[in-house]
Amino acid sequence: MREQKMDKFAFWLSTTNTMMVEVAHDQGFTKLVFDMEHGVFDQSEMNMFVPFCKALGFEVYAKVLGPEAVPIQQALDFGVDGVIIPHIEGASHAAVVSGFAKYPPLGTRSFAAGRIIGYGGIPEDFYTASNATIKCFPMIESAAALDDIADIIALPTVDGVFVGPTDLALSRGRSGYVFNTEDQADIQSIADAANKYGKPWVMPAWGCAERAFSTANNVDWMVVLDEHGVAVSGLVSGLTAIKAE
Repeated sequence: MREQKMDKFAFWLSTTNTMMVEVAHDQGFTKLVFDMEHGVFDQSEMNMFVPFCKALGFEVYAKVLGPEAVPIQQALDFGVDGVIIPHIEGASHAAVVSGFAKYPPLGTRSFAAGRIIGYGGIPEDFYTASNATIKCFPMIESAAALDDIADIIALPTVDGVFVGPTDLALSRGRSGYVFNTEDQADIQSIADAANKYGKPWVMPAWGCAERAFSTANNVDWMVVLDEHGVAVSGLVSGLTAIKAE
């Protein structure tokens, strides 16, 4: 039961903190998300960090710098299992951007030799196999993307979607994300579209209510803890115990 449940959970990283990765591994996590948009990563670090994480058995996903070819392709060339693409504006934009993660004729991804082919020759079925196994998850974090959710999820270059609840709430004219009935209705629309087309949807679910809601709506997996939050909560807990002595 523990292994089955942990397969649904992912840990969010904003730095190349190897100690945090090892602790997450020891606690049973199987998935990592690298926040390359808001985190502190550079190419040299990622070139070593991705194989380190994969050697421990993790699935690794990169939330890339932006909806452009170069950051998407660079993350994939490092060897990540999938990309999470922010700032999707709608279905037509998603069609172009998600294509950067797939090789022709499905998409427009540029080929680079190296790690992704084991530093050898190109296997005969490499491009087809990569298109099938490497995941592309556009983020649904704007009113425009939510309006086009059915068309986005139906794209052949899209393997699933990743919810960006805070930016989505702001884009929809609310003062922030508090998981109220309006927030839940938006997330429900995303879940319904994903379930209709038989594609996964992924949720950053920090609270118990979010996790219960997501599970009830057939979420594929959830980001449940993040590097900064764990560090702060651990420090606060430790200091609280010391002050109570």
